[in-house]
Amino acid sequence: MNASPSTSEHIVKSYDDELKRLTGEIQRMGDLALAQLDASIDAVMERDSDEAMKVVQADGAIDILEQEVSHDVVRLLALRQPMARDLREILAALRIAADIERIGDYAANVAKRSIVLNQSAPVQLAYALPRLARIAETLVREVLAAYHDYDADRALAAWARDEELDEQYTGLFRELLTYMMEDPRNITPCTHLLFMAKNLERIGDHATNIAENVYFLVHGQQIAQIRRKGDATATTSVAPPAV
Repeated sequence: MNASPSTSEHIVKSYDDELKRLTGEIQRMGDLALAQLDASIDAVMERDSDEAMKVVQADGAIDILEQEVSHDVVRLLALRQPMARDLREILAALRIAADIERIGDYAANVAKRSIVLNQSAPVQLAYALPRLARIAETLVREVLAAYHDYDADRALAAWARDEELDEQYTGLFRELLTYMMEDPRNITPCTHLLFMAKNLERIGDHATNIAENVYFLVHGQQIAQIRRKGDATATTSVAPPAV
């Protein structure tokens, strides 16, 4: 007759199972947020207000998962009293879940503004949004994969790429300002496009937050480098068109 597992082995296995459940919830959150981002951009480009509304309504599913993560984190902290690496893993999960929830919010915001945008004539510069979205989506996918694999190097590489998204956003910002100055009728739709582009840029910022948490989880220390920002919109000015 085989001996039953010791109490300590049972506790360790139970704890490992709870951690796996926690990381699984975060992966599901990430998958939902990425799906939201894809769907919101499709709704923009197809000028499909019905699909955009579905994106807005689906945002609640991510919120529910974040609440489950928060509940699980509190329970693990109370019952397991983790230390060192285990504590970093639980705290990282809480922070990453919060960042994913915000990513979902920004995707929903893009969809929400597209509904208003559809009430105006098509704006040529809307074509630039998918380009921003692709970079943002790549960053999110990379940091989630880094979290799943405990890959600090992959997280660091994604962290460094946020500057590319910032630069693309700054370029679009300048174009939209010029477009508005050339014809006042463009002001309303271009203003919505500016906010949508900013939402995508912010998604990149939350991806870098996740990357920083993954790096800290693996190494127990913050990234030593200072993140370079390519967002120059705060100091951007555009000359009025010649008359």
